[in-house]
Amino acid sequence: MTKLTLGTHPYLLGFDQLERLVERTAKTGNDGYPPYNIEQTSENSYRITLALAGFSQSDLQITVEDRQLVIRGRQGDDTEGRVFLHRGIAARQFQRSFVLAEGVDVGEAIMENGLLHIDLTRAAPEKIVQTIEIRNG
Repeated sequence: MTKLTLGTHPYLLGFDQLERLVERTAKTGNDGYPPYNIEQTSENSYRITLALAGFSQSDLQITVEDRQLVIRGRQGDDTEGRVFLHRGIAARQFQRSFVLAEGVDVGEAIMENGLLHIDLTRAAPEKIVQTIEIRNG
C-alpha cells in the first residue's frame, strides 16, 4: 500500500509546495517566547501583537524573508554594576517567525506600551474563469 502525501494525491495537482511550506513551518523553532496574539481585524486584514516588555524599538528588527515574517529582538546588557535579588523579567534575545500566504503583505509596525503590533493585509483573490478550447487531434 502506497502512502499518499499532499503533494502526491491524484486530485491535488501542484500542491507539493504546500507540503514543503508545512514542513518549513514546523521547523521555525519558536519556543513560546515572546507571547503573542493573532487577531483578524477585518475580512482581509490581521494584526500580530507581541508582548515585549523592556524592549525598545532599537532592540527589534522586522524582516520578510522568502514569504516568512521574522521578528528578532536583542537587548543590550545593562546589568553591569547592578545586583539583582530576584530577576524574573526575561531579558533574552528571541526570534519569532510567521509563514505568510501568497498575497499577504506586511503593513506597518507600531510599538505601544510594551506591545509590538504588526498589521497584515491579504489581497482579495480575483475570480478567474478560463475557457479551454478543444482542438481536433
